[in-house]
Amino acid sequence: MDIYRINPSEFIAAARPILDVRSPGEYTHGHIPGAISFPLFSGEERAKVGTCYKQVSKEAALILGLEIVGPKMAGFVRAAMQLAPDRKIAVHCWRGGQRSGSMAWLFQQAGFDVVTLRGGYKAYRGCVLESFTGRQWDIRIVGGKTGSGKTKILHAMRDCGAQIIDLEGLACHKGSAFGFIGEHPQPTVEQFENELFKAFAALDPSLPVWLENESHSIGRIFIPDGLWYQMKTAPLYHIEIPQEARIGNLLEDYVIEHTNDLRHAFQKIASKLGGLRLKNALIALEEGNFAAAATIALEYYDKTYQHGLDTSLSQDIRKLQFDFGDPMQIAQALLQTK
Repeated sequence: MDIYRINPSEFIAAARPILDVRSPGEYTHGHIPGAISFPLFSGEERAKVGTCYKQVSKEAALILGLEIVGPKMAGFVRAAMQLAPDRKIAVHCWRGGQRSGSMAWLFQQAGFDVVTLRGGYKAYRGCVLESFTGRQWDIRIVGGKTGSGKTKILHAMRDCGAQIIDLEGLACHKGSAFGFIGEHPQPTVEQFENELFKAFAALDPSLPVWLENESHSIGRIFIPDGLWYQMKTAPLYHIEIPQEARIGNLLEDYVIEHTNDLRHAFQKIASKLGGLRLKNALIALEEGNFAAAATIALEYYDKTYQHGLDTSLSQDIRKLQFDFGDPMQIAQALLQTK
């Protein structure tokens, strides 16, 4: 039975469990979405083999590797049988070399139908990065001041059948100094790019893709430069809703049990707010007057957003004003806008 080495697009589409046999640290830094960490070596073991290779010889490193892996082989096969009852499995390492090759050989001996990734995870990453510079999308941007409910509107557009990418959802951050509140820890930049690549790969390139207006960075995540430029030059649909609706959205998004996080976020923009506004915001938080605190924050963010709007690179800015804040009604209006 042959072991087939296939390119990244075929590998991802193979519809079988993907085993990432790199070390746990490599996997944590970035991995193919959906891949299962199945390390041949632990981080410490990998370091020992690498040191042996550099300081002694290739042959000595090979023997050391076999001594480490040998006792694990039966466990590897048993675990693979649990993950792939139909005995069809995909395996990859960093370069598509010895680690994935040896694991694939083991699984083949146990009766598995095995494919490996030609060029390994490195080749996959090349495809990811190339996708953000090599492909042009029909991008449409949903813009609006802080609290306009842009993410909710995007989700409502998706419910209406539109293609969207929720960048903030992928980044686990809402994009402002307050954006970490109530979110899971952010992924690495590399993993964000991998998830973004997967999200775009699921879309129809002949149809528009709606995204939210973002800064280049979302927390500590950066939008890839090629996509960022497409976003900045895409048609921008700037929505305006009543102030009370915006404050209502903020009170929903930044749940009040995170008072300490809110205080910390206000302190992060202290130099922008000024001493008096910061003091008043902190007093409002202490008193439980979250609407007053939100109003103070909006004074700063509205100026920041307006500056971004005034300096936008988009040649097609469409301003839409609503006397309500219902995301579904706004989504439907956007999709009907020519």
